Amino acid sequence: MMFQTTFLAYLKAQLPKNTSVIDAVATALDISYDAAHRRVSLKSKLSLDESVALAKYYNVSLDRLFETTANEFVTIEKTKQIENETELQHYFEDSYQSLLPLLKQKDSTILYSAKDIPLFYNLNGDALSQFKYYVWLKLLNPKLASKSFDNFAPSPSLIEAGKQLGSLYNTLNTQEVWDITTINSTLKQIHFYFQAGQVSAKSALQLCDLLKQLITSIFNKLTSEDHPFLLYYNELHLMNNNVLVSTPNNQMLYVPFTLLSYYKTEDRHTCEEAERFLKKQLQNSKLLNTAGEKERNRFFNKLFSKIEALKQLVAATQLLDFE
Repeated sequence: MMFQTTFLAYLKAQLPKNTSVIDAVATALDISYDAAHRRVSLKSKLSLDESVALAKYYNVSLDRLFETTANEFVTIEKTKQIENETELQHYFEDSYQSLLPLLKQKDSTILYSAKDIPLFYNLNGDALSQFKYYVWLKLLNPKLASKSFDNFAPSPSLIEAGKQLGSLYNTLNTQEVWDITTINSTLKQIHFYFQAGQVSAKSALQLCDLLKQLITSIFNKLTSEDHPFLLYYNELHLMNNNVLVSTPNNQMLYVPFTLLSYYKTEDRHTCEEAERFLKKQLQNSKLLNTAGEKERNRFFNKLFSKIEALKQLVAATQLLDFE
């Protein structure tokens, strides 16, 4: 019973104040109060299945608890690879189901280290979001190699799945860390496929305008009292698209793996280490919400200048097309 005693003592320490261990065990194992009481009082043994179920329900690492592995080893889950439109739709749906239980909890937060424009902003169904689907699927599915953007039409079910996932982000307490390079990948994608003849000049200019609208909407959120949103500008740290979701009871860390797939872990020590690292980056960043109008405008004007430069390049190329 020594392991059971250690496990239950650790579980009790992790539970919110005034939460009964007996109630916690009964809830996680879906058993009666009396059955849970027998296990907590050590009159009955926890089965292996019950121990694993309890550990998963309350985000307890049994390996760490009983020191059966080194601290460098972490239990993670990897999302499936995506190779076609159906799998992309399932990716959106699975991501929604993964995040929803966390984000429904009161006082949940998201901390996003934005190497690229956060995925959630590109899921509203407009032409820019459809362009992102086009880019992702072309890179993942060789069958789309010769397909042009103007001939690409994502299915309504894919668009709706994207909108559903994107809607989670609209009213959340979010903190994002950006650099002026955060928009570079989107600009490069527009430029590349325009030069490759797979995005027309008209579409490229439209995509630039939509990107400018997106950046403007983020700018407007900084002064809005209706949205708990903080935007940090970090000139030194290279962002990596890591996402840390925190709730009053647990955390989840998402780490990019390939183009869209990611590793995710609820390992408490790993999430705490990630949180400490990210908060150090926040301390070395400028909070644009409170930085003052001049500082805020300087940052966004740099982004707008990049977009305008691409628009001018597309327009100039269009004028020089002698065919």
